[in-house]
Amino acid sequence: MRRHLATGLTVLLALGIGYVGISYLFFPAATAPQFGMAVWPEGDAASFLATKGARDLASGLVPLALLLTGQRRALGWVLTLWAVVPLADAVLILTTGGSVVTALAVHGLTALALVVTGVLLLTEKPARATRTTAPTAALQDASSSR
Repeated sequence: MRRHLATGLTVLLALGIGYVGISYLFFPAATAPQFGMAVWPEGDAASFLATKGARDLASGLVPLALLLTGQRRALGWVLTLWAVVPLADAVLILTTGGSVVTALAVHGLTALALVVTGVLLLTEKPARATRTTAPTAALQDASSSR
């Protein structure tokens, strides 16, 4: 059950942030106001939003790659440590006069979800290894010594 929960949360988090990244890359003007900033950078804001989009898209792809390759412990560390990103986003929003509700509800809850999922992954028991029976083990030992 714990393993399924951790997997499900990982997929939801990865797809969610991947969607945000794609949204910033293709629809930056419509996406940006939804994430709490009071004022967007002046000048070439499109490059700022594209950079954010690329970061968010990569933040969704890396966990999926780790999950698909069975690197669950590494995935746990990545998700736990990546909680710094939404926390930093929340601090940025709060210190620039942005929406407190959005900073806490979107970015704070995302950070919490990352930590919870990371801890679930780091504390799950490893998948059961298949046991080799004694006769099979003896045959493997004999064939490897030749």
